[in-house]
Amino acid sequence: MTPPFETLVLKESARVLTVTLSRPERQNAINGRMLVELGQALDLAEGDPTCRFFVLDGQPGTFCTGMDFAEASGDGSGGEADRAEGYMAILRRFSLSPKVVVARVDGRVTAGGVGLAAASDFVLATERSQFALSEALWGLLPACVVPYLIRRVGFQKTYTMTLSTLPVPAREALAFHLVDEVADDLDEPLRRLLLRIGKLEESTIVELKSYFRRMWVITDAMERDAVDEISRLAAAPAVQENMRRFAREGRFPWDAR
Repeated sequence: MTPPFETLVLKESARVLTVTLSRPERQNAINGRMLVELGQALDLAEGDPTCRFFVLDGQPGTFCTGMDFAEASGDGSGGEADRAEGYMAILRRFSLSPKVVVARVDGRVTAGGVGLAAASDFVLATERSQFALSEALWGLLPACVVPYLIRRVGFQKTYTMTLSTLPVPAREALAFHLVDEVADDLDEPLRRLLLRIGKLEESTIVELKSYFRRMWVITDAMERDAVDEISRLAAAPAVQENMRRFAREGRFPWDAR
């Protein structure tokens, strides 16, 4: 039985499960419920032998804006580590899933949203899409995003995106391989991928992903360090206040200076 979804909209078609992030009131920010539901959606895809592709969509104009500051600063429960672990677990599952994970991006991608894209097997984007790591503006770091972004685009570009916090247009992201294809109609490149990769055995995809993980530097220890770092920073009183002020009043940290 399909579980009820509050933050996602699921659509099944021939060999594809399309999962649309659906928190438009929060600009598709990632909360704890969304992380649980992404895991459930992956369970559904991986439990269906006819499904080959897991396609992650956003809303028109906004793919995902990262951490939900209202949740991260509002519960006082010290749940930073749980959220970080849940987020990292989704990135790991994307990278190892027997299904081909495609991020279909139309619009703004910020912070943790960049991680969802970077951990995907393919990223398809429209011309108006932009990618930004904005965490440093709040006193944070994209700690969980960095391992998967370095794997995709290399150290230097990950570093400059983190330090500058500036948005990167889709065509520039294509040039340094954060995006695999830019198109007005994202259904067409998806169709081509499905036609070709659909010929592969699922066992081959599993072996391929496992092998490439061993060929790269992402380890359990690295992921643990990333979770510990973002948890430590997110719990800092000054960062909590920055997030709280923005969630309640829409004020940026520099507005208070």
